[in-house]
Amino acid sequence: MKTPAGLQALLDDGVVNAVVRQLKSGKEASVYVVRCGDELRCAKVYKDMAQRSFQARSQYQEGRKVRGSRQARAMGKATKFGKKALEEAWKNTEVDALYALSAAGVRVPRPFGYFNGVLVMELVVDSEGHSAPRLGEVELDAERAREYYIFLVRQVVRMLCLGMIHGDLSEYNVLVDAHGPVIIDLPQAVSAAGNNHARAMLLRDVNKLRSALAFFAPELDMLHYGEEMWALFEAGELKPDTVLTGKFHFSEHEADVGAVLMSIEDARQEAVIRQQGREAAESDD
Repeated sequence: MKTPAGLQALLDDGVVNAVVRQLKSGKEASVYVVRCGDELRCAKVYKDMAQRSFQARSQYQEGRKVRGSRQARAMGKATKFGKKALEEAWKNTEVDALYALSAAGVRVPRPFGYFNGVLVMELVVDSEGHSAPRLGEVELDAERAREYYIFLVRQVVRMLCLGMIHGDLSEYNVLVDAHGPVIIDLPQAVSAAGNNHARAMLLRDVNKLRSALAFFAPELDMLHYGEEMWALFEAGELKPDTVLTGKFHFSEHEADVGAVLMSIEDARQEAVIRQQGREAAESDD
């Protein structure tokens, strides 16, 4: 096949010996099967920031660390330099997450390096050596669905113990190889302690997996692992080997609607002030 422009530098440097085929193309990146020596691996080529929107990413970027104050200010102002910094932070988040999770024993593709904006990692294959299917493409019996759900919950717990939440986990971001589920696509991973949306993202991740696997084992819909693990995490009691029950006692107290509305208004006012600050800074530039 014709060599993608994003992979030419890796071929020239000998990091990749050949591009075999395209594996998938999405909004964020294109993934190719490449040959490195005697092994087949994946090369994830992130698409240019001009082709994508940053607006949907704001809730994921909250709490992420940056290298310096100048970079942080530029990111906040959405200047040209700031957009480039956001792009690099987005890519580096996935690279850093894969290395940290792989080292902690979470089932993710093994990373082999990050070169010229391209992430080279393990090619996940099925029992016959073909590219592994997504969890949402696999037919399961009830027993296997229950097994996969418990396994994936355990992976989410390990991630949370590292202070990390996937942020976009579903049956389409999980591959199934010869040994079971493998979690993929982590550029939107968020800090569990530093992001105000962390709890909601965690519950969404766990509940999406639950809904997908409850199609094969309906009793899974009665389990509330997300709420249980978050409560333990907040209390500082969650460990990688913590035994979860799936049971959770929901509060029966009425919600303080007035306080909620006040928080929403405060957030709206802060957003207005930030926007005015950005516009003032841009006019100064």
